Amino acid sequence: MHSFQNREKLSALHQAELDRFIKTHPKSQARHNQAKSSMLGGVPMIWMSKWPGPFPIYVESAKGSHFSDIDGNQYVDFCLGDTGAMSGHAPEATVAAVQAQIAKGSTFMLPTNDSIVAAEILQKRFGLPSWQFTLTATDANRHLIRYARHASGKPKIVVHDYCYHGSVDETFAVLSDDGQTIARKDNIGKPVALDQTTVVVPFNDLAAAELAFAVGDIAAMLIEPAMTNIGIVLPLPGYLEGLRELCDKYQVLLIIDETHTLSAGIGGMTKTLNLKPDAVVLGKTIGGGVPVGAFGLSAAFAQRIIDSSNLESIDVGGVGGTLAGNALSMAAVAATLSEVLTEEAFIEMERLATQWTKNVQQVITQGNLPWQVSQIGCRGEYSFRSKAPQNGKEANAAEDFELQQYLQLHAMNRGVLMTPFHNMALMSPKTTDADLEKHLAHFSEATAALFG
Repeated sequence: MHSFQNREKLSALHQAELDRFIKTHPKSQARHNQAKSSMLGGVPMIWMSKWPGPFPIYVESAKGSHFSDIDGNQYVDFCLGDTGAMSGHAPEATVAAVQAQIAKGSTFMLPTNDSIVAAEILQKRFGLPSWQFTLTATDANRHLIRYARHASGKPKIVVHDYCYHGSVDETFAVLSDDGQTIARKDNIGKPVALDQTTVVVPFNDLAAAELAFAVGDIAAMLIEPAMTNIGIVLPLPGYLEGLRELCDKYQVLLIIDETHTLSAGIGGMTKTLNLKPDAVVLGKTIGGGVPVGAFGLSAAFAQRIIDSSNLESIDVGGVGGTLAGNALSMAAVAATLSEVLTEEAFIEMERLATQWTKNVQQVITQGNLPWQVSQIGCRGEYSFRSKAPQNGKEANAAEDFELQQYLQLHAMNRGVLMTPFHNMALMSPKTTDADLEKHLAHFSEATAALFG
């Protein structure tokens, strides 16, 4: 059941926002109409068609925590490329490094010194000794799954119900009502039945994880230390530590995907909670907007890979890519980690997220709204349920697409961009208290219209 019952009112409010959006974005509408003749759905990637409104906003330029569209509208950006621009748009240090490197060449299939700089920073922050670089976190997850199967000789992985790890085939699985692993709704062109590759368990359920491990066919468990793509779901006390113990007991590799949870600090939740994974995955954020991913390995896991690799065929084993570790990406990562996403920056970003969360909670409390808000470092998100969810199924049950679209559109019409398909706000090193006030004004006005 939806948390907001007056659907006629919601429809009327949404229509008013649609009318306002169309009126104030004529150039974006014209550009989208032109794009329909050359791109599938009129967008460069089909999920962009899901943005609220009949057409997407076309961006003109961005800097820090703000951007402008081709119609001259100005926005505070709390989406930040869904973490890809958590460093803020066009950070000076990253821009300078990228400009300098591209003038010297962008890709060679050979290493540059920046790769050493980047790897040594990540080594120090996450406590894992061996690092590799990819173009995306999806690639990093895929590679680690292959390595885990190769090193262990076991065929399956375990993931959480309603998890998200990019476009990795094995992770588009959920639990059916009777507890079976099945393909997630609208899983496009799945290659095999998901129960052949994957076992799904609920988040925060150690008993279910142990049952899955005890069968003896699990190579690795791939997790986010807190779920983020179904709304924020935080780990209960002892859950992550319990998973580590179970992985040791059943000889299962523990892979922690910190692509989104890097918001917790310079070493993500791995450092914040002193977790001990066998591997860590990073993406999006570390390149300051330049496509890149990375994975770090424990000494033991790295040695197993080295010992089982054949140099003659190391380039055709399904791990890697000709652009992986390219010079341009490495320059971006070295600069972003060294000069932009510093410990001092994360402290201020977390302060802002804490204030954003307090602002949202204030509106929820004052309006007696049946919603809740959660936070991971510099990331905050509210959901349409009265208590924080403890697993993906609970979070998914609170989803309300029409309500979410209205709130997103209301925000956009008032110069605030939230992460699409979520109620999530992310802070950058350039986000300000004034930016928070703009979101608070939108959120107060939108909820007053709904519940007033």
